[in-house]
Amino acid sequence: MNDLIAKLYDQSIVVKDHGDYVDGELDPVKFAELIVRECMRVCEVAETGLLTHGLKEQSYGAADAKRYISDWFEVDE
Repeated sequence: MNDLIAKLYDQSIVVKDHGDYVDGELDPVKFAELIVRECMRVCEVAETGLLTHGLKEQSYGAADAKRYISDWFEVDE
């Protein structure tokens, strides 16, 4: 799992306090929502024609968003 997906996963954990112990459980709806929001953010930036990921800066059109999202999440098509 790449760092971004791991970060989104961690943000999707709901902590429950049971009094004598605490545990966490993944909220799959929140996890999916965070992934979709990240994709929407990538597409918004793609419309400007310039996306920056770390120190790597490249120009992309909106049509390249699919490829960029794949690269962003480090997922093979």
